[in-house]
Amino acid sequence: MKIKSSFGPSYKEFEIGEIVFLAQEKPLKLISGAEIENFPLAYQTYGKLNADKSNAVLICHALTGDQYVASTNPVTKKEGWWNWMVGDGKIIDTKKFFVIATNILGGCMGSFGPKAIDEKTGEPYGINFPVITIQDMVRAQNLLLEHLGIKKLHAVIGGSTGGMQALAWATLFPHKVKLVIPLATSYRHSPQNIAFHEVGRQAIMADPNWCNSKYPLQKKFPASGLALARMTAHITYLSEAALQKKFGRDLKNSNSPVANQLSEKSEPLIYKGSSSLKMVRNGDLRQSPNRFSFSFDREFQVENYLHHQGSSFVERFDPNSYLYITRAVDYFDLESDCGKNLSDAFVEFAKNKEGKFCLISFSDDWLFPPSEAKKLTHALVACGINVSSVTIKSNAGHDSFLIENEALKNTISGFIGCS
Repeated sequence: MKIKSSFGPSYKEFEIGEIVFLAQEKPLKLISGAEIENFPLAYQTYGKLNADKSNAVLICHALTGDQYVASTNPVTKKEGWWNWMVGDGKIIDTKKFFVIATNILGGCMGSFGPKAIDEKTGEPYGINFPVITIQDMVRAQNLLLEHLGIKKLHAVIGGSTGGMQALAWATLFPHKVKLVIPLATSYRHSPQNIAFHEVGRQAIMADPNWCNSKYPLQKKFPASGLALARMTAHITYLSEAALQKKFGRDLKNSNSPVANQLSEKSEPLIYKGSSSLKMVRNGDLRQSPNRFSFSFDREFQVENYLHHQGSSFVERFDPNSYLYITRAVDYFDLESDCGKNLSDAFVEFAKNKEGKFCLISFSDDWLFPPSEAKKLTHALVACGINVSSVTIKSNAGHDSFLIENEALKNTISGFIGCS
């Protein structure tokens, strides 16, 4: 089934891929206690399911990702976010595997989320949508697998928030998955990461165009708040080394390729001197004794880059979904869920004779550092699980799992192909 949806400042309409309505006979009870039924879950598939339905691989997307892993995104028109990883003859080979990717519960690319219409009011749910968790997302994915007739996954794989979903699969449905491959993630969200998320949420809710979550009814959109939330978050996705290498302290108007790529179409006028108030173009600053504009316009390339990330994000994501998904990530804590002994979370998975783990971390990821994967590895080993743990040397920070990397490709290829 295919439907149309819309969001963004222009409320431009786009067509979503496959959608199935789940929990039609029995409601899905959320951890919050709320129940949802007959709700949509959007998904994409790649490859063919074999006769015994044993070749299914579930790919879980990150915080603001989507189901378009290896196909064109209908909103951005860009190729899939893991196009180099998934496809015919690629690492996750669609000639061999049947790949499933869902838009998570709470998302804004077709799945049930806060922009869905509440049948009782005829209006978008907004903040009346039930609060969700990572575990709720996974339970919804399990309903999809039941709908498709898949009893056991060959593998579940995901990075960041997607990695949390992969971990939740091992704890909630330990006998329904063979290989678990979490990348750049953790068994819990740290206090520092929760703090960054809260800044983003407050930026959205402080925007007067948020309208207490009812902006669609007012034909408004909290673009400034959402852009600021994205700018703040994006800092955590990079590393100091990556920022230094890509931007350094270069000015926005330098002749570097990055500056030229991100520069605005128009060059704003600035003041040169304080007495004569003589006006010059930004381009003339390189000939002036002082390189700076002495204003609060974007001065450095890194500032321009963050603004670019923010402005492009508002065209493809829903602010209320951002509130709900970040809160779901904040609630994730497998250690506390099982009474402070992390190993207890995986006791049932240890009974899965086919069950194996491959944990992948990145050397300069400070959002989910390798030390988090190390503790998780120890917990898995303590309960007798077959686990491989790899830290890949990188210089792109947390986003390394999204960037084509031979070491990453070799690691996943070697593990997902094992029987």
